[in-house]
Parts: sequence; structure tokens; C-alpha cells
Amino acid sequence: MCGIAGLHFRDPALAPRLGELLGGMLRQAAGRGNDSAGVGLYADPATVPPGQSTICLLGGDVGDASDVGDASAGSAANGSANSVASLVAAADPTLEQVTAGRFGQSLVLTARAPEAALEAAALAALPGAVVISRGQSLTVLKGTGEPEALAADWRLADRGGWQGVAHTRMATESAVTPGGSHPFSVGSDQCLVHNGSFSNHESIRKTLVKKGIRFDSLNDTEVGARFVADRLADGATMRQALTDLTRVFDGFYTLLVSSATAFAVVRDAIACKPAIVAETPQLVAVASEYRYLTGLPGIETARIFEPDPEVVYVWERSPSTSQLASTSASAR
Repeated sequence: MCGIAGLHFRDPALAPRLGELLGGMLRQAAGRGNDSAGVGLYADPATVPPGQSTICLLGGDVGDASDVGDASAGSAANGSANSVASLVAAADPTLEQVTAGRFGQSLVLTARAPEAALEAAALAALPGAVVISRGQSLTVLKGTGEPEALAADWRLADRGGWQGVAHTRMATESAVTPGGSHPFSVGSDQCLVHNGSFSNHESIRKTLVKKGIRFDSLNDTEVGARFVADRLADGATMRQALTDLTRVFDGFYTLLVSSATAFAVVRDAIACKPAIVAETPQLVAVASEYRYLTGLPGIETARIFEPDPEVVYVWERSPSTSQLASTSASAR
């Protein structure tokens, strides 16, 4: 049993409140899992500087996990983060404006450089580290522990952006570790959270490994994330990728999947894992339970519905516009 929450803003005025509102949903979701938690935030100005790449990592030689802060602040508490930034910059002298920030068990690196170059330098400088997200707009922060304490480590209430997903986990398929927590982000600016379990994930994992796809954990959710990322890399739309997933994966699940242009939800054919959607002119929200939604602006007049089984709902945003307005959901 896990808790899923997500927000997709249509109204730009809500962007400064992303962390505040998503944090309220995360606190409610703790009732469905409190061994680990995570969030994926799109265009948080503190962790995704305009025109730069951002990667997030766990593990490796990144110093004290309790050392939380933005490296740019320059406080004494950020000493190890600043040291990491120096190590990464030294690993590739072509990187410009390298910064590092510590948020609980997660490390956030930014640079004016291609994301592949930043990722390669980080892995060279930090042996044993695992990249948990990369892209031009996404920040993933996750770890083990009580969700509310983790949210404080991430200073979630201060985070902004136009879209976010959150997850609380009660582990059933793999160990309770920071790497096993959600979200899983394995493609650029892509994010996936999952409530349920896949029964045939091992056979699908073997198929993906034969294609040269590498895995970072034994978690069944990572198999779903890698499958979707592979389909998107092959040119599929988000709807096509998730439709293919429903045809290949067995099990009971609700998935919330996001990218730099899309926000999507899908359930299995039986739909026994709870999910609810609230849609207003200002936002779209997805949650495991209605109570997560009660603190959202405009919820009293929202269109509220349960996603139908094996129907892919997608809300899209144009990547070429600075406006946050999005289309209504498209579903098959």
C-alpha cells in the first residue's frame, strides 16, 4: 500500500505554492506508507536555474546526509555540498557554473552544460552515486524516513514550479532504501510513481536488459519507469507508452507519470488501487484518496472523478510557451 499525489497547474499564479500544496497532500498520503517518500518538482526556481541542467543523486561520497541546504547560500552547513561542486567541476573543466545543494539524503547538482556531460562528471567524481533524475526542469528529492520529516529536510514548503508528484511508500517488492523509494526518474525530465505491484516485472526486466537497458534497483516500479522511458525514446507519445504498458504488464496498479510536457494517470483492468482526479480551470490534481485534495484552492467546485480501468488520461502543456495553461485530459 502506497500513497500517490500530483499537481499540474494551469494558472501561473499558483506556481509559488507548488511545494506548499504538494506538501499538504504528502502529509495526508503518509497514512498509506511511512517507510520512505519522495517528490518530483518541475521548474522549481531554487533547484533548476533557467538555461541549466540539473541532476539529482543518492549515495556516493557526498558527505553527511543531514547536511541540508543550497550550495549557493554559502553557509557553514553547506560545506560538503560546496566541496562536491568543486569535485564535479574538476572532473570536467568544460562545465560552467557548477553548484550543489544538499536536501536530506538527496544531492542536487546544476551546471550550464548538457545534462549528459554533467551526469558523467558527477559519476566520475562521486563513485557509487546513483542518478535519480536528470533534465532541464525536473528535481527529484527522496529518501527513507517519515514523510513529514523528509519534507522538512527538502524545505518543500518553499519550493515552486508548475507541476509536481509525490509518493509515500509501504514497501512490498524490495528493500526499504533511498534508492527503492519513489519517484523513479530514468529518462530526461520524466517521473513515475506507483501504487500496487507488477506480477511479471522480472520477465520484462530481462527483456529490457537484453536491449542494453541498465537498472539501479530491484524495485518493480523501476521496471515500469524503464519501459515507459524506452517507449518514449522510440518516439511514442505518453498515451501510447502507457497504453503499451497496460498490454504488457500484469498486476494491480495505479500509475502517475509526468514529463516536461505531460501529466498522466492510468490504472489496471480491475482498478482496485484507489485513485481520484480533481480538475478545475486552475489545476489538475491526482490522489489516492479524496482527503489529500481538501486543502487545494477551488476544490469545492472541482470536477472530481475516478479514472476508468485501463484508460490513459493525459493533460499536456506546450514546451514552447511560458504559460502554464494546459489542455483538458485526453483519454482512450
